[in-house]
Amino acid sequence: MFIGGLQKTTLTDFPGKVACIVFLVNCNFKCKFCYNKELTSHKFFKKSKRVLIEDKAFFAFLDSKKKMLDGVVITGGEPTVSPGLINFIKKIKEKGFKVKLDTNGTNPLILKKIFSENLVDYVAMDFKAPVGKFHEITQSKIPFETIIESVSLIKASGVPHEFRTTLYPKLDKKDLVEMAAFLKGSKWFWQLFEGKNALDPKSRKLKSMKRSEIREIIKELKPIVDVSLRGD
Repeated sequence: MFIGGLQKTTLTDFPGKVACIVFLVNCNFKCKFCYNKELTSHKFFKKSKRVLIEDKAFFAFLDSKKKMLDGVVITGGEPTVSPGLINFIKKIKEKGFKVKLDTNGTNPLILKKIFSENLVDYVAMDFKAPVGKFHEITQSKIPFETIIESVSLIKASGVPHEFRTTLYPKLDKKDLVEMAAFLKGSKWFWQLFEGKNALDPKSRKLKSMKRSEIREIIKELKPIVDVSLRGD
């Protein structure tokens, strides 16, 4: 695995668990608002002059923290583009840890396999944008239908889950209402946009939606989806 980083402890990223976060390098999106440029490709990671963490070192760390940690959060980049993900998760589970997977929903085939083998205990999917703005914001050619398939799989999986959306300034109320229809009945967290380190230079100057407007939209959508602003 291409492990680009390790956060040794988190009390907030895996609901109800004390966990570590492992960051895998490479992503099939290049979202304009992304603030982890070095994790989106091996090229950017090399340029950052950061050093990969060997699998052996990571699992040695887990062995040393069995009494302190409940679980592992696997994030990226996009974990499902890593060929060895399934075996990586299995090895973590064999050591007795719970697993939370963060994903952008672009690989429903991997999600099906993960769910069929009961390999994860929590899933968080980033739902980036509605169909009309999806390709522009993610700077990808992945069919939007693939994303909706993953949404459906996650909702039907029986695995505790949440969906997440960064409130990129190019998303408006109409977009959020459209997205809510796909997430009906689910837990949906919004995250404020922070432009300082955005991948797209032009996006760095954009201003976040006002909290007062965000709260009004949340109030309107509450009957449809369990939506809230992270940290509000």
